Amino acid sequence: MLKLFHTPGTCALASRIALEDAGADYEIVRVDFSPQQQRSPDYLEINPKGRVPALVTDRGVLTETPAILAYIAQAFPAANPAPLEDPFAFAELQAFNAYISSTVHVNHAHGPRGSRWAGKQSSFDDMKRKVPETMAAAMDLIEFNMFEGPWVMGETYTVADAYLFTVARWLEGDGVDIDALPRIKDHMARMSMRESVRCALAEPT
Repeated sequence: MLKLFHTPGTCALASRIALEDAGADYEIVRVDFSPQQQRSPDYLEINPKGRVPALVTDRGVLTETPAILAYIAQAFPAANPAPLEDPFAFAELQAFNAYISSTVHVNHAHGPRGSRWAGKQSSFDDMKRKVPETMAAAMDLIEFNMFEGPWVMGETYTVADAYLFTVARWLEGDGVDIDALPRIKDHMARMSMRESVRCALAEPT
């Protein structure tokens, strides 16, 4: 059985949605950030990066959302979670997920986790003030240049949709007007109706 280490409100939601979509047999383990459980010796043995998600498989532990989503897509092809038969289209999906990981997520993290990049409160405050601008710019690029519609890759739902939905849920808190992103707003509404998303948003036991 797969085991997903997960914290509500984080990017780990994308992996949980993908596992639900795939019909995978998996266990969810909640990592509590409030007492810094992600930095505990026990968790660092699982993921030395001290972050979520981490997916324990029968071959070892996978980290980083794009890698986990690609693994789920390839491990459960019957669920049709990615264009696995088309190398170019699969690379496009990977490029989309990589952009979210390397740019959108980093832009967001400058708000709550400025200490990763600086050491002074004035620097933290400056980075936080910049978040609405950088997040809006990144999501504008997705809205107008990267999103095919009605799903990320076009007519077919993929694991990239789980990732977009996950980061789009951060926009209100980041000071971004979702009404300025009508295609992404519509995508969020349709995602919210999916049974896999409803299950993934349920609190782990």
